[in-house]
Amino acid sequence: MFQDLTVQELRAKRDSGELVIIDVRSPSEYEESTIPGSINIPFFDDRERAEIGTLYKQVSVQDAKKRGLEIISAKLPAFIAQFAAIPQKKALFCWRGGMRSRTTATLLSLMDIHAYRLSGGFREYRRWVVETLAEFSFDQRAYVIHGNTGTGKTAILSELERRGYPVLDLEGMAGHRGSIFGQIGMRAHNQKTFESLLLERLIALRHSPYVLMEAESRRIGKCVLPEFLMEAKEAGIPIRVELPIGERIRHILEDYRPEEHKQQCMAAFRVIKPRIHTPVAAEIEQSILNDDFGRAAELLLTAYYDPRYEHGSDRYDSEKELFVQADSAVAALEPIIAALPSSGVPV
Repeated sequence: MFQDLTVQELRAKRDSGELVIIDVRSPSEYEESTIPGSINIPFFDDRERAEIGTLYKQVSVQDAKKRGLEIISAKLPAFIAQFAAIPQKKALFCWRGGMRSRTTATLLSLMDIHAYRLSGGFREYRRWVVETLAEFSFDQRAYVIHGNTGTGKTAILSELERRGYPVLDLEGMAGHRGSIFGQIGMRAHNQKTFESLLLERLIALRHSPYVLMEAESRRIGKCVLPEFLMEAKEAGIPIRVELPIGERIRHILEDYRPEEHKQQCMAAFRVIKPRIHTPVAAEIEQSILNDDFGRAAELLLTAYYDPRYEHGSDRYDSEKELFVQADSAVAALEPIIAALPSSGVPV
């Protein structure tokens, strides 16, 4: 038979590489939010789950169970084969540790495939995330990278993370770049997914003497940062990065790929169009229509984003602020690294 695990036991076994976590909920439930690192082998697909739910509410529990048995029986060989193809140990979960994960674990045990089960299911994991974040103590010093739009802040943090530095990629966790154009080319996450990814990363970095992050507002797309991160940002060491405007335009075109997302770019621009001087706004719009995205980006920077940034840049403590002026994001890396404590240098 199967063995139940607590959230802490499940995470420990996952982090040690001992097992694979499998979400047996429907694809839409998995898509909405799941335990980071899990894969989806659904007990019922979305249509089947809706059918079972209707029977449960409108007919009877017994009829719903009977129909569920009919559905799973018809696809049982293919269902079991997906688990058998995974060589590692397995841990299952559904919404609340109920019928779907229990039945799956029982069926697997009959086929001599051992599986753990998360006690309380995803609901218990979610409760753990919310409670742990509410009580989280963030004691590290934050190094907060900021600068005008297009200065490659995300690229800088990505490269620092690749080199082993302790980075909190808040935009990556949110699936959003933070501006009105921020969702273009990305898959925006909801608050549940954001909090799960954030907490897992915070725990992974808990022994680091400092963390690196980008200067973000309280809200990134659909996601809201916890108060302790906002406080850490305000108390942190600001690092201002400045690049030539041509390099900034290049970053914007690489990140947003307007030739692939022209309609989305136009729709986003039209949200802020009333805030831009009318002749300039007209030129930006025409540049997008003419596929002259470089010119559109240049005008958006000089007429909209740069003035807004300069207006708010005085919120950073100038006495603590480190200033990095470089020709490219790559060239900015070494001055930033030189400013970091030696105790956090990767080995």
